[in-house]
Amino acid sequence: MELQEKFSDKMTTYFARIAREGIHNAAKGFSGMLGQELTVLDPVVTMIPLFEIVKEISGPEDEVVGIYLRADGEMVTQFMMVIPTQRALELVDLLMEQPIGSTQALGSLERSALAEVGNLTASFFMNSLANISGVSLRPTPPAVIVDMAGAIIDIIIATTEGISEYVMMLKTKFILNDRAVETDFWVIPDEATLKLLSMRA
Repeated sequence: MELQEKFSDKMTTYFARIAREGIHNAAKGFSGMLGQELTVLDPVVTMIPLFEIVKEISGPEDEVVGIYLRADGEMVTQFMMVIPTQRALELVDLLMEQPIGSTQALGSLERSALAEVGNLTASFFMNSLANISGVSLRPTPPAVIVDMAGAIIDIIIATTEGISEYVMMLKTKFILNDRAVETDFWVIPDEATLKLLSMRA
């Protein structure tokens, strides 16, 4: 806790810089895939206690979609895109340029589209983190999880093994023409990574 309190404001500013660069670069990547301009709002970055993050998205029994990646290398960081299921369906419609309401379920094609969103965004975020910090990161393939919000939190807690008390939450919106879908991204660095970044921030 002492480590987090010592530099939380500085780290929030540092991550906001990385997040802006990474997410805007991801939007450029999506624009190339879609053949038209997809934009994102500058992400709002906050540091939230791990055990309280479920309150930020929905009730613990509400169904959400999580796209999970882990980065290993000189820094260990977990990355998850989290979005309520209904908004995930709307995001699929936006990405596939379909009318809102066209996607009613997440089949293999829809899950693949969401996995690509999480993968591309996380990859650009990690590239920005690596470029700014000067360290290497190796992302894992994305995993799409559809479950209750509380179960998603349990997965994160289990994989952090008690070494991370806080989550950096990034809130942004994907915008295509007059349509927008709000999306949350969680970044969970381990303590060693936080110490490294605190020295470079």
